[in-house]
Amino acid sequence: MVSRRRRLDTILTGMPVSSHPFQFRARSASGFTLLELMMVAVVAGVLLAIALPSYRKIIEHQKVVAATVDLAKIAQELEKYRTMHSALPDSLSELSGIPPQDPWGNAYQYLNFGSGIPGIKGKIRKDHNLHPLNSEFDLYSMGADGASVAPITGKSSQDDVIWAGDGSFIGLASDY
Repeated sequence: MVSRRRRLDTILTGMPVSSHPFQFRARSASGFTLLELMMVAVVAGVLLAIALPSYRKIIEHQKVVAATVDLAKIAQELEKYRTMHSALPDSLSELSGIPPQDPWGNAYQYLNFGSGIPGIKGKIRKDHNLHPLNSEFDLYSMGADGASVAPITGKSSQDDVIWAGDGSFIGLASDY
């Protein structure tokens, strides 16, 4: 069968089979084709497009959890201060052993309702029914956007991590 094919190729093309221009040779195992490399790049890109948003969501959740833990620690330090001095401090700088910043790099926010700050009533954080979140002080992180407004229903307050209900709730303002 092979000799008949050689003769046929030689008759049709005028060349022996070994020098036929369209002859397919067995590929050596010395590398990848451009098509194979492009397919690998496409698969890697698809996997990255799927994984990256999930990774960012996990990182953001971990930051919220870290801020929640920090707020609980700060509230505990506030209670220690109240026990020792029979009053709440005017600012967080009077406390020791508290984290200097939230996970997003912003300062934690604290407002003592009993301090003599002018216009304090307008700074007190409120829920969707416009009731104060706490009875004696506000404590919160401004979240990822670093902005906040007094009513937690405001768009810039939805990502805030709050200490509300005098400690019965610590978490995202959007979940309160």
